[in-house]
Amino acid sequence: MTIRVLGCSGAIAAGCKTTAFLLDTNVLIDAGSGVGDLALDEMVAIDHIFITHSHLDHVLAVPLLADSVMRRRAQQGRGPVLVYALPQTIEALRAHVLNGVIWPDFTRLPSMEKPVLQFVAVAVGEVVEIGARRVEVLSANHTVPAVGYAVEGKAGWWVYTGDTGPNPALWARLRDMTVAHLVIETAFSDEERLLARISRHLCPTALGHELAYLGGVVDVHITHIKPGEQEAVMAGIATLGTAHRIDALEAGQALSLG
Repeated sequence: MTIRVLGCSGAIAAGCKTTAFLLDTNVLIDAGSGVGDLALDEMVAIDHIFITHSHLDHVLAVPLLADSVMRRRAQQGRGPVLVYALPQTIEALRAHVLNGVIWPDFTRLPSMEKPVLQFVAVAVGEVVEIGARRVEVLSANHTVPAVGYAVEGKAGWWVYTGDTGPNPALWARLRDMTVAHLVIETAFSDEERLLARISRHLCPTALGHELAYLGGVVDVHITHIKPGEQEAVMAGIATLGTAHRIDALEAGQALSLG
């Protein structure tokens, strides 16, 4: 089981794509601009998309992917791409994206009977089984309703926090998991800690407080750093003195779960 990093930036610039992860060949976790690096055949193979929240950098590829793969999937007799999200996130996508104004409603196209997209509501604590793979919905603390996700593998759990500020409920759940990889956001440097607090993101100091709740020695991968901020963010993280192994996530990186 492998998770491939398609995008891990908090915004766009040359070489920076927003958040998207590919689990094996057919599951996306978030659908930022990094999805655009996939070949068409790779996009056609995607049957499941897990969305953390409604912000554009995490959802923009959902409508674009639907438009790209609709004809090919119909020709192959494939069913709809299942899009898993909180009910509030689904409502936001219906109202503000797939509304016929910003983009066509691909939950009704090419026909009501055989749409290319189908929403599936999930809740924190729910486990979605896709073949032998298990994806658990985790809590997140953001400015809009949001979740994170965890994928169980033989080597332990791959945990992705999504966009989140300090979140005690997450660490309460992770205490009962063997975490192999933690992908956690640190969107701002400590110089912008007030903005991080207001927008419910993390800065290095806040990250240090959160990681104090994570037991053992874990591979921690920092995501959602904004373009031009990586040096400042990682310099701040380097001062934390944690036992965890921390690096900055990179597009193209592959994380194995055994």
